[in-house]
Amino acid sequence: QLHLVESGGGSVQAGGSLRLSCAASGGTASDRCLGWFRQVSGKAREGVAAIDVDGRTRYTDSVKGRFTISRDTAKNTLYLQMNSLKPEDTAMYYCAAAWGRGYLEPPLRGADYAYMGQGTQVTVSS
Repeated sequence: QLHLVESGGGSVQAGGSLRLSCAASGGTASDRCLGWFRQVSGKAREGVAAIDVDGRTRYTDSVKGRFTISRDTAKNTLYLQMNSLKPEDTAMYYCAAAWGRGYLEPPLRGADYAYMGQGTQVTVSS
């Protein structure tokens, strides 16, 4: 059973940066696609970024050029570097591990993910 724990959230002003981390334990995440999701209360969870085992990445349009997803296989850790933050980026951010690695491209659908952490809050003020 893979256990995921996010950290690095907080409150920043618009234009600022944050780096989220996600530590995996209870198993290895190296053979799975990994992703970041976010959710605002009352709205559907949104896939933000994903990375496959070969390092290929995929982003939702609203964060392209501002967010960077990366993984450190040796540390079993996933990262999300968030720059030029906007108030609309305010949400609870979750990391997730997919069912496996066999995807044509890094998945952004929640149904493709088997494990998800408890989340870390990101608040961006204007």
